[in-house]
Order: sequence, then C-alpha cells, then structure tokens
Amino acid sequence: MTVVSARTVLIAGVDEAGRGPLAGPVYAAAVILDDLTPIPGLADSKVLGEKRRESLAVEIRQCALAWAVAFATAREIDELNILQATFLAMRRAVEQLSLTPELVLVDGNRAPKFSCPSQTIVRGDASIPSISAASILAKVARDAVLLELDRKYPEYGFAQHKGYPTALHIQALDRHGPSPEHRQSFAPVRARMHNK
Repeated sequence: MTVVSARTVLIAGVDEAGRGPLAGPVYAAAVILDDLTPIPGLADSKVLGEKRRESLAVEIRQCALAWAVAFATAREIDELNILQATFLAMRRAVEQLSLTPELVLVDGNRAPKFSCPSQTIVRGDASIPSISAASILAKVARDAVLLELDRKYPEYGFAQHKGYPTALHIQALDRHGPSPEHRQSFAPVRARMHNK
C-alpha cells in the first residue's frame, strides 16, 4: 500500500477512542504532523502508560501543524449506532482542523466520507505517526471526560474502568441501573434498564 509523503501533501491521521464502552461518548481526533518537528515515541495509545500518553498529548498539541478532538454523545450513539456515531466524531474532528488536509488516513478498515480523499490503514495507529498521535489525543480526551463522569456518578467506578464492561461496571449496573451517560442501545445496558 502506498501512502503519499507528508512532504508533498497535508495528511491528517484520524483515530477514535471508546467504541467498546457501555457509557460515555466516543471520541475521535485528527492530527496533521509537522515533518520538521518529529515527535519521538509515538505509538498506539493502547500500548502506552497513562503518564506517557499525557506527556505525548502535550507535545502533539504543541508541535503538530494542526489538531482537533471531537466526540459523539451516548445519545447520538443510541440514535445512530456506534459505527455511524464514530464516523460522525471523525468527521467533526477533521472539520475542526485549522488546516484543510488533502488526504485523511484513518485507522482500521472503514472510514466515513470526508470532503477530501481518505484511505484506511489496518493497525495504522501502530505504524503511521499521525494516526498514532490521533489515537493518543482521542484516548487522553476521553479518559479526562470519564474522570469527570466518575465525580458526577461515583457509584459506577468510571475512573477505574472508563466505561468498559468490566465485572465492577456490570455489578454497578446491576445495583443502580444505567446512568444518563450509559449507551441504552448496548445490550448489557438495555438488559438492566428495569433496574433504574
């Protein structure tokens, strides 16, 4: 697969965070890196520790030519489905970039329609620096929001599991029923709607 060099066109890397959780928004980020200011250590956000992700996020925001983070809410996920809500978040991120990319590289094997050409790259978050950078910004932004939700709804333990369907989270759902931030279209949440 040939990827056009970032020296000849403005390339935005795009990735998401939070497709699998039972609660909270799904996030996406778009990043156009500067070839003249490489950022060492970029990698898939899932293989980086929390402190390393956060320090890299600061560096990305300082060094990138352009970056943007966007999300789709739990309600939008319920209305559209998780794939379409993820695509919505990705489009919002690209549209919010301060520079217009000429090519968008998206992690995975499916992408929404953008106003410019796009290309999907399976495991792009591990191999394409701009996608790695996007995965880091999306993950850091989403984690910060889940910490806020933890303060608002402490009974669910969002700070520990970030909304993913862990045993702790399922137990909290069994006890308290879903919060307003839960994705009601997801089966484990829907099955516990009567617990509210």
